[in-house]
Amino acid sequence: MKQTLTDRVFATKDSLLNFLTLFSSLGTLLCCALPALLVSIGLGSVMMGLASNVPGLIWFSENKEPVFIFAFVLLALNGYLLWRGRIAVCPTDPHLRNACLKARSTSKSIYFVSVGAFIVGSFYAYLAPLFLV
Repeated sequence: MKQTLTDRVFATKDSLLNFLTLFSSLGTLLCCALPALLVSIGLGSVMMGLASNVPGLIWFSENKEPVFIFAFVLLALNGYLLWRGRIAVCPTDPHLRNACLKARSTSKSIYFVSVGAFIVGSFYAYLAPLFLV
């Protein structure tokens, strides 16, 4: 059974959305969790070296609200698409069915890693400063 152009486009969009979600969630870690972790274990000089050599790192910290909003929107959209596709029918050909099930499983794994990264980043950005006061 050949894949139609529409199937390939939707598969590409789903893969792209998975990876965009993962990288936007990792942006929340770069914004808030990494600096807090490095400073809390006594590696403030490493953090200063990173901040001076990776200028984008400071941008994430200065613009954490848009980063978190963007990541949340992508997570919500990806979660909806995963939920909607949970009952989608896979092809009857054994090889294609196995590939379909593996892709579905991989998408779920990437999604849950992204949610975990978002939660850790949110904790360090918004909750941890409340405990330090």
